[in-house]
Amino acid sequence: MKKRWTIIAGILCIALMGTACSQKVTKGEEQQATIDKDKTGKKENENQSKLDMIRPIAYSNVENLNLEPGAYISIIGRNSNDSYWNEVKEGAEKAVADINAMLGYKGEDKVRLNFSGPSERDNVDEQINILDEELARYPIAVGISAVDATACEVQFDLAAENDIPIVAFDSGSEYQGVVATCATNNLEAAKTAAVKLSSILDESGEVAVFVQDSQSMSAKERENGFREEILAFHPNVQIVDVYYMDQLEEKAKAIAEEMNAAKSEGEEQIQAETLTQEDIVKYILEKHPNLKGIYATNLDTTKLVTDVLTKLEREDLDVVGFDGGSAQMKLLKEGKVNGLIVQNPYGMGYATVVAAVRDVLGLGNEAVIDSGYTWVTKDNMDKNAIKRMLY
Repeated sequence: MKKRWTIIAGILCIALMGTACSQKVTKGEEQQATIDKDKTGKKENENQSKLDMIRPIAYSNVENLNLEPGAYISIIGRNSNDSYWNEVKEGAEKAVADINAMLGYKGEDKVRLNFSGPSERDNVDEQINILDEELARYPIAVGISAVDATACEVQFDLAAENDIPIVAFDSGSEYQGVVATCATNNLEAAKTAAVKLSSILDESGEVAVFVQDSQSMSAKERENGFREEILAFHPNVQIVDVYYMDQLEEKAKAIAEEMNAAKSEGEEQIQAETLTQEDIVKYILEKHPNLKGIYATNLDTTKLVTDVLTKLEREDLDVVGFDGGSAQMKLLKEGKVNGLIVQNPYGMGYATVVAAVRDVLGLGNEAVIDSGYTWVTKDNMDKNAIKRMLY
């Protein structure tokens, strides 16, 4: 009998030890859960400031968006794998998550979102193929940042025939049937860039403009807004030329001819196809020795220009650019860029989903939803309000 009680006591002891260990693990898990919750809460607070920039404010929340369960929304960007488009994706996903939470949707009832885009930035053909594939899935709505403002008209007509509303975002579309456009106010942002650059130049000097492409609505607005502001209010600032990144190959032919014309007889001729983008920008800068400032309209143009200036050891030119990724912040910190127009892609993604759902539910839409922007310099880049806007 004594032996039996000894065995039972041993078993109970082991069980208690196991319980204690289990409680210890559970406590550790609770601590980790608290840490994760704090991080999530901090992230949500940071993102709320991005939503607060959206105008009208109705597009910063999902109130009254009582969507049917299982709905499928497609969002198509101009690229699928960089920091800017990841921010758009996060914003769109947050809007869908808010809808599901508000309506209590779980499992198969959840509203679904697919974000996609060309693997090669601004590849028109790939984007059109993606749009074709998405329309074949019959989403309730499509949001798209069109690479070419006029390239998707056939697909948009097909969407209209199937009652699939199209929301344009980031870059608008000339298609008349677009139900809303969610974007930075690019005209105003470009005018801000013009004011800031003119001030940096003490209201005098030659300026060159480098535009990401010649086709998208956002590119056209960023060029036009800058030009309008300079011509109207800064008479001593001169735009010497505008260069489009999608036309550099054509530019290379003219540059090669100019370079060859200056060569002596017998010297090796330069072939246009051997000239890189950096070679072309270098030639442009050398062609304008009195240039004082540069306005670059997106991430890629800003980086291209500053890379060339670094190689040329040119520190005399002032540069104003667009976007707020880590590469641009590094350029600001190093003094290679004077200031940046930083957009709100997270808010843009969120508002695009809201606009799409509003149309599906017959709630009506504003023609244009402004996602907001902010001006960032080396002096303010470390402020918390600015840090929250970076991507």
